Amino acid sequence: MQPTLFLSHGSPMMPFEDIPARSFIASLGQSLQRPRAILLVSAHWDNEVPTLSAAETLDTIHDFYGFPQQLYALSYPAHGDPDLAESIADTLGDAGLRAHTDAARGLDHGAWIPLMLMYPQADIPVVQLSIQSALGPGHHLQLGRALAALREQNILVIASGGFTHNLRALDRHGDSTEPQWATDFADWMHTALMANRTCDLVSYRRLAPHAAMAHPTDEHLLPLFVALGAAGPDAKPQRLHVSTTLGALRLDAYAFN
Repeated sequence: MQPTLFLSHGSPMMPFEDIPARSFIASLGQSLQRPRAILLVSAHWDNEVPTLSAAETLDTIHDFYGFPQQLYALSYPAHGDPDLAESIADTLGDAGLRAHTDAARGLDHGAWIPLMLMYPQADIPVVQLSIQSALGPGHHLQLGRALAALREQNILVIASGGFTHNLRALDRHGDSTEPQWATDFADWMHTALMANRTCDLVSYRRLAPHAAMAHPTDEHLLPLFVALGAAGPDAKPQRLHVSTTLGALRLDAYAFN
């Protein structure tokens, strides 16, 4: 049975960066049972209703600007799985969650960057699922719980976001040490995850230290709740990776088994 994963996808430049998180993600695919398909939940596809990519061929979306040209030259020629997308939409509907499919949507950088590192051959079908940032953590936990049966079908659920994500607080020169607010927030999250304090996690914005500094908006943490829910009620979390880049960007990763 597949685990579910939460990965911090970091900067769009990660494929070119010599940082621990890149090495970790690049080795991760080799450590997992090969899935028959991947469901990827990215912080960078946000709309009002859960929506699944249902294209046969998934375009590589360069949803960023101001980066070196070499980044825009990258592509990840993954195939989609329209039948799987429709099946997952039906599953969400059965759970009382209205869902749509999108036959034109490709993969944003929150999806294709970790996939390019994990599975560079692009030979595993991918379906992407959108988040709904206006609906908060509880909705995304419910969304994940509706997807729990996918693990038994050898479908790997990857949630891609960021353990901290405050772009205004980053050190673009990368010279500063991690600020205390980032450490305190990440430590609280880790302790709550390992203790299965799900209610506290859903209320992280009220309970976690420096939550507003770590996440001025929710979208980069919401995929974590999908991964947590999709692992089932008896999920056992495992922290797979810890590192920081650009001073305050925590790139922690977790598996839920």
